[in-house]
Amino acid sequence: MKSILDNRPALAKEVYKVAEVAGYLWQKGWAERNGGNITINITEFVDDEIRSLPAISDVTPIGTTLPNLKGCYFYCKGTNMRMRDLARWPMENGSVIRILDDCASYVIIADQPVKPTSELPSHLSMHNFLIGKGSDYKASLHTHPIDLIAMTHHKPFLEKDVLTNLLWSMIPETKAFCPRGLGIIPYKLPSSVDLAQATIKELEDYDVVMWEKHGVCAVGIDIMDAFDQVDVLSKSAQIYMTAKNMGFEPAGMTAEQMQEMTVAFHLPK
Repeated sequence: MKSILDNRPALAKEVYKVAEVAGYLWQKGWAERNGGNITINITEFVDDEIRSLPAISDVTPIGTTLPNLKGCYFYCKGTNMRMRDLARWPMENGSVIRILDDCASYVIIADQPVKPTSELPSHLSMHNFLIGKGSDYKASLHTHPIDLIAMTHHKPFLEKDVLTNLLWSMIPETKAFCPRGLGIIPYKLPSSVDLAQATIKELEDYDVVMWEKHGVCAVGIDIMDAFDQVDVLSKSAQIYMTAKNMGFEPAGMTAEQMQEMTVAFHLPK
């Protein structure tokens, strides 16, 4: 069967990055059953042949109007599909969609009519926001890191920037590779409009957003960048929990040491 990836090495590379990350999410235990979602903006890789492809699905409403996405194309993980399967067969467990000119609906164009994630409105809203602010970020990731979710069950950690500063202080690399820290959103119904709107608001200040008792959502220049930010935050959470399990409160880096990092690596203040 002919694939949209055939003879398009740049597009194939981005989709295979998604497959690679999907494998990591499963291996880490962050993607139970069909848990987690990935959406990447592939518009820059679309040629005239792709633009001329007919729809292989009905027109589907997004549920909101996203004016910055007119004519955009996305690769999306399929609803009810497992990350462990997407890692092996990305075009059988995901699909390419075209946003229609009304900016409020889409059609699937390749390879198979695999319906996108139920959280597509949230993911597309994030991409609409990113394009609107002139960002070069093209990927959005939602996943369920065990350690970070556990920390949201402790109310003091839900205060603004408490977790950011705690996790930054565990190991220097965390601030270096996740310099904007971790936003926090109090519990909201999964896939709800309220959750999508709250996520967009937090993305004004953060690249990784924690959904209380649910998971994280991260954005980046590509899917590997988004994954890496969550990965370094998770490592810091593990260091913190390991120290606590050993019976002591970890000292963490001091404010002065973190400021030294900020200056030395030219990080956001």
